[in-house]
Amino acid sequence: MRSFAAIVAVALALSMPAKAETIRVGVTAGPHAEIMDVVKKVAAERGLDVKVVEFTDYVIPNQALALKDIEANSFQHEPYLKNQISKTGWKIVKVANTIASPQGVYSLKYKKLSDLPEGARVAIANDPSNGARGLMILALHGVIKLKDPNNVASTVADITDNPKKLRFVELDAAQLPRALQDVDLVAINNNYAVQAGLNPAVDAIAHENVEGPWVNILAVREEDKDKPWVQQLIAAYHSDPVKEFLDKRFKGTYLAAW
Repeated sequence: MRSFAAIVAVALALSMPAKAETIRVGVTAGPHAEIMDVVKKVAAERGLDVKVVEFTDYVIPNQALALKDIEANSFQHEPYLKNQISKTGWKIVKVANTIASPQGVYSLKYKKLSDLPEGARVAIANDPSNGARGLMILALHGVIKLKDPNNVASTVADITDNPKKLRFVELDAAQLPRALQDVDLVAINNNYAVQAGLNPAVDAIAHENVEGPWVNILAVREEDKDKPWVQQLIAAYHSDPVKEFLDKRFKGTYLAAW
């Protein structure tokens, strides 16, 4: 026969709420981190404990996910993920869309792309997908021509017409805001632009189209994609409080893409 103490212990255990599952989600510092902090609060109310892990570049979050240092990440668009996978073979998959954020190009010297002089220096990201993104903005606005204007892997070598004889400088994406002082035009990813105090909706002199391949995503390891916490994380991200935060905090720079 059970002792009274044992019965009380069992009763207490049954009455206590189950401990929330904990997952680590990697983000880049800036807007993605701010948004994930809101997701974290929503998830906590729904029984999922999210630990936000910040990174300062675009390479490490996928590496950390592949090595099981985190369970998910939220910082990249699908073309970037596919490019990384093609080089590494990492078993990482997209599980949901998150935000859309039309990227812009910036200049401290010129107010329109048509003002760029011959031989102007243009800084773009040195990783393939984000470098292509900068080139595609210039092609969209007729500053250059690309072999295939829809190729998300375009490089400087794919430029077929460069009437202004623009000179391209390729830099780490995180360093692009600093290049504003040194070059004539810079294509800056929005998370780094916002970190640098720029408002992409106002300060950029040209933008890409909202519709396009550059929607940001949530990614997890392929082996985890069907686990219950994945759907919990997606539901927390795709919630009204997160959408309201996007509208209030970013005022059109970051848009809900679900």
